[in-house]
Amino acid sequence: MRVRAFGIVGIAFLVSSSVAPGFAADRVIQNGIDVWMTPADGSTFVDFAKTPIPAGFFCSGSAPFTSKVAFRGEPLVTGTPGALRTADTIVQRLDDAAFNKQGVARTRIQFRALSLKSLAPIETECGKFTVTATLDGVQPITRMVITRENKTGGRFTAPLALNVKVRFEPVGRVSKEVFEIPVAVRFPGTVKMPWRKAAAPVPAGFVLVDTDGDLVADTYLPDRSNFIAGISSPAASRKPGAMEKAYSCHTDAYGHTHCFWYNDCGPGATCNEP
Repeated sequence: MRVRAFGIVGIAFLVSSSVAPGFAADRVIQNGIDVWMTPADGSTFVDFAKTPIPAGFFCSGSAPFTSKVAFRGEPLVTGTPGALRTADTIVQRLDDAAFNKQGVARTRIQFRALSLKSLAPIETECGKFTVTATLDGVQPITRMVITRENKTGGRFTAPLALNVKVRFEPVGRVSKEVFEIPVAVRFPGTVKMPWRKAAAPVPAGFVLVDTDGDLVADTYLPDRSNFIAGISSPAASRKPGAMEKAYSCHTDAYGHTHCFWYNDCGPGATCNEP
């Protein structure tokens, strides 16, 4: 009798163990990356009106630079070409995020890659310069709050913080001296972006990415997971089966604005799952 009872308990434990992972998967957003594409429409820019580049920066006697520089995205260099399509920005969710009884989950996020280039060279007394923007060193960590509104998705809010290296490269001159300035960008987390659930890849993969802007893929990052940022669930859309495609802009107090599409949802894309 004792042996039979032990056997029943053992079977119950095995059944419980086999069910638990699937149940947990519905309640947990796995860590991974979210990839974004910056449009070339002038909506992403750095305005130096409030924080001018000092006089004499570009050459002796140059005036303070107070103009606006508009950017477009440059596809990130990856170990496997095209692994992230036309993505130019990567934000990593550092932790698994478990939903509580109120349908709220939290995780830490960090910028891991950025590749922007000016729409056109800027004009100065010292000539023209092409401007690029990449990440500058170890990046700040902020927190993302994810709210589940239905079984397949909801909204999230995330303040964004990144330290950027802005580089000015002379155009049409023998001298190839490059000028650099650091720019701290801090976007408040006031925009509630859509997200939807996706099937997590099995096994979870990694992608080799250029994270420092030298055009050499240098760091393995976890690939996209069971979370698609920037696209609403069909249940949240007005039309049956339709999905909202997020085009989002963030602006800080210093005249920095970054607008982007989720990479799989930009112009010409079809919002495919990772």
